[in-house]
Amino acid sequence: MNLIVIHKNKKPTTGDGENLLRFAISSEPITNIILDGLSRSSCWAYNKAGILRTFAKQGPNNVVYAVPEEWRIKPASHHHTNWKINRPGTTSPKIIQYAENVPISPDFLQEIKCNGAPNSGFVVSNGRFATQINSKLIEKVLAGIEADVVVVNVEPELSDKREKIRLTTKGKVAGFRRLYSDSAEFTPVPTDWPHHIIVKTNILDRVLTDGALLLSFGDFVKRCRSNALLLCSINVGGTVLDLETKNGLLNFCRTMVGSLSSGRSYGKTEDSFRSTAANNNDKTHRYPRLFGKVVLGKNVSIGPEVIVVGPTIIGDNVTIEQGAVINSSIIGPEICVPQNRLVLNCVVKGPQCNWKHPTRANSNNSKQNTVVLSDLFVQRDRPAADTFRSWPRCSYARWFKRMADCFASLIVLILFAPIIPFIALAIKLGSPGPVFFKDKRQGLHGKVFNCLKFRTMVVGADKIQDKLRMVSQVDGPQFKMTDDPRTNAVGRFLRDTYIDEIPQFLNVLLGQMSVVGPRPSPESENTLNPLWRDARLSVRPGITGLWQMCRTRQPMKDFQEWIHYDTKYVKNLSLKMDLWICWQTAKKLAGNFISQF
Repeated sequence: MNLIVIHKNKKPTTGDGENLLRFAISSEPITNIILDGLSRSSCWAYNKAGILRTFAKQGPNNVVYAVPEEWRIKPASHHHTNWKINRPGTTSPKIIQYAENVPISPDFLQEIKCNGAPNSGFVVSNGRFATQINSKLIEKVLAGIEADVVVVNVEPELSDKREKIRLTTKGKVAGFRRLYSDSAEFTPVPTDWPHHIIVKTNILDRVLTDGALLLSFGDFVKRCRSNALLLCSINVGGTVLDLETKNGLLNFCRTMVGSLSSGRSYGKTEDSFRSTAANNNDKTHRYPRLFGKVVLGKNVSIGPEVIVVGPTIIGDNVTIEQGAVINSSIIGPEICVPQNRLVLNCVVKGPQCNWKHPTRANSNNSKQNTVVLSDLFVQRDRPAADTFRSWPRCSYARWFKRMADCFASLIVLILFAPIIPFIALAIKLGSPGPVFFKDKRQGLHGKVFNCLKFRTMVVGADKIQDKLRMVSQVDGPQFKMTDDPRTNAVGRFLRDTYIDEIPQFLNVLLGQMSVVGPRPSPESENTLNPLWRDARLSVRPGITGLWQMCRTRQPMKDFQEWIHYDTKYVKNLSLKMDLWICWQTAKKLAGNFISQF
């Protein structure tokens, strides 16, 4: 069971003194779009087994909405005759209307406890915000939290492919961190009502006051602490839309209308207008034109030569006069759109509107309130360009290179299979510890994997590295010493002959690495240069690469060469370059091996 509370907003968010969300929640058919959309955005709740699941699998029938009683909303009218977004098997929304606090009746409380397992939680969501959260991330985070009440706020800065500034305790910039997947972090308890609250089902009655859920968040926190309940607050990565803002409401409704399956009817369609014109013997083809997905309310009157471009919502009893153009907007009920006016990316709540005049592309009209009609059909929301480079599916980089990697890895592993037991025995005799060393590295598109090597150093060498960094012989984030005290005798031979990297061919078979590519590096190194990082993570890291073959080892230039050759490899990736790198690597390996004797 999930409770979505639509809070009262005492401060108007628009110039006409009316709260935007109150207008939307009280206007058909916008009401149904908002309620159904909120149930989808609050798409995670506990099932009877105490496991977090999404409504994509369960359906939103177990959602209850709490709405201020003075708002004009009638539960009986939710199932709008022209509205068909409700999914099969769902019923009309369940509404609780409240005055000050949300009343939780004994029957409702009993239903919550019966529907959830003892270790599950009751989710209370803030209806002002539409959020999208990775349910697997929430499940993983909550599994490690022992708290009676968990406060959850969605933080876009914790979403994947974001830069996060890290500060010192004195407020100075310590560095940047790039997130390649959604993450979460603990945070102090906020002062205002959060996006979501999760209360354990078995203590739900202890957070209520006189059978009601307090809507003052400060009083709610005091209630929890007075009952010795453990309270925890976290921020999780995700997206947030504020429905009390014009852009938030428009984007939310566009997403909901855009998610409707094509080929379905939402009120009248262009065919119905064309049919009406034919019955009236109108052969001038001046009937309205509808493009995209448009939701029409009851008793909508649309004049001739009107253009409506979706996603658009038009409320009940709306009149659109001849020649008007509506694009990606919300028209409230009882509105009359004057003839030859343009409504573009607007929320129209009343007759007072800054109407614009559409004009043709070849017009010389230079008025500020004119918009060229040809601009209306330009795609508005292009997807953000991916920072990673991509290749066609059948190209060398996508297909042939992967096949060659698998073939080469199998050959190498088969050839070295007879001597791997002797290498393992030598490592064991050389120093105590495991045969293999695993290190977390970032692969294709920043995905973390365990990079395998034969262990060449003492156990815990990675923890000693920070103490030796001041004597590192290379610049940049990497570390190198000619006579590294952490390396044992067997390890020196394995490193000088590059035999220690043989296990990485297993990473190649698993699709985590390639034979040729940029050096596999951890997140701590990749975050130091965003442009270089996104380029080198466009391909799988390699056992050998262009930088390893071309580096000059000049003082204070190694890091710059690393950046240069990695980005050059990604830019010019080809079969010819990979074959050249493999040939140079083979010559270098042979020379190093011979020099050991």
